[in-house]
Amino acid sequence: MAARKIIIDTDPGQDDAFAILFALGSPEELDVIGITTVGGNVPLARTTTNALKVLELAQRPDIPVYAGCPGPTVRKLITAENIHGETGLDGADFPEPTTAAQSEHAVNYLVRTIMAAPEGELTVCTLGPMTNLAMAMTMEPRIIPRIREVVSMGGGFFEGGNATPAAEFNIFVDPHAAHKVYASCVPITMAGIDCTYTAQMTPGWINSLRDTGSRTATEAANLADFFRIYGSHKFPTEARPIHDACVTGYLLKPEIFEQRQCHVTVDISSPVTIGMTVVDWWHVTGQERNCNVLRRIDPEPFFALMAERIGSLP
Repeated sequence: MAARKIIIDTDPGQDDAFAILFALGSPEELDVIGITTVGGNVPLARTTTNALKVLELAQRPDIPVYAGCPGPTVRKLITAENIHGETGLDGADFPEPTTAAQSEHAVNYLVRTIMAAPEGELTVCTLGPMTNLAMAMTMEPRIIPRIREVVSMGGGFFEGGNATPAAEFNIFVDPHAAHKVYASCVPITMAGIDCTYTAQMTPGWINSLRDTGSRTATEAANLADFFRIYGSHKFPTEARPIHDACVTGYLLKPEIFEQRQCHVTVDISSPVTIGMTVVDWWHVTGQERNCNVLRRIDPEPFFALMAERIGSLP
């Protein structure tokens, strides 16, 4: 079978870097045709540079990068340097990019590329706020039925939020964009924090990744070590979740996830719960199921595959 064509919309972020490297290490299954960046974990200038650095590390500077929206559609940008460090990719030594971002805006690129591709060919993977995709849907609604699937890291249900008691960070940063995407009727799979909290990398796994010997795997392990610094007050062990990599894991091995079709909407009105993904897990409202919600992951095959694929990179 031909590799699945994907566009990665991202705000790197250590866990974004893992998701990208995981995909690049899986060329038989995934064809990354472009990367779009958005303001999120850190401001847009840094997320764009970070995407270029990740591609340079993996020796894939041929993949084009398009800078997108610097901030949310309605609210002011909230960033997360307290989690990811000042650069967003603290902890690793990345080579300087040999290429620059494309001059075309990411929203224009999304519209142009989705409209030009055969219907149902392209998957859009959102690893940060959904601003770029929502703006593309607003600019050209005809892209909506042409998208094969949106696979998103964001939201949650059972565990509450990590940005507020109700909201996960990616959705909270731009809830209006997320509301637009979830209400669009595009096929969407949500890897929320309920799922990603079950994908916890251990110190032993990080060491095994480093032991593969490639520079890319070594720097990824260094990223993971830094990322583990945050969240020590949340978890009783030394293991930490690697959120965005679950998107790539789902594309490669959907069978290792517990999943259910649900109705999901995003709150954009309450000052207390804005950004909350309201998941009708038990179908109590009877509303149409518009989202494939990932509940938990089988971590053993997930981490084995990720180490193998990132370890295969130079």
